Amino acid sequence: MEAVSKSTTWRTVDLLYCSAFATLMMVGANITSFVPFLVAGGVPITLQTFFGVLAGLVLGRVKGAVACTVYMCIGLAGAPVFAKFTGGPAALVSPTFGFLVSFIICAYIAGAIVERYQTKKAYVASGLIAMIFIYLLGTNWLYFAYQLWAAAPEGFSYKMAWAWMVPPMPKDFILAIVAGLLAYRLQKVLHILPIK
Repeated sequence: MEAVSKSTTWRTVDLLYCSAFATLMMVGANITSFVPFLVAGGVPITLQTFFGVLAGLVLGRVKGAVACTVYMCIGLAGAPVFAKFTGGPAALVSPTFGFLVSFIICAYIAGAIVERYQTKKAYVASGLIAMIFIYLLGTNWLYFAYQLWAAAPEGFSYKMAWAWMVPPMPKDFILAIVAGLLAYRLQKVLHILPIK
């Protein structure tokens, strides 16, 4: 089958897809406010990471990264779309800002992989790789933020930073697999990415 050439122009539907994923990230950041029982061991189960990875897998590297960037910019502009209904430029100095940045880059990475390899295994693998990147960038940013400018908790250490990531980690990696499988199915229906 002849490959479809990659278009550099954006269609109206592409803008709608980006808007839809930005909206899903807004909802996913505060899902426990709408569905209160989604709390495990006192830790709220957010879906930001899931939708960030899914954006890249479904929309591809550029549009997926744009969707996550739109979400971040709306929050930085002051809309209460970040976790716990926060927003505004103060997020730039928050220790967790690295996770917001990681969503953009993870969507790009996930999209780049599936644009090249469009098998079910590639979708699942790219979802997991993107999730690993979210944790690496987000956790290291958090650690250095507490070391350089934020007020660190008593006895804070690099080990403690990673210990904080343990409760949501199993959920996020399971959802990364789900995102890969779901995106693979959606791609068969929507044909958003060029066919190889």
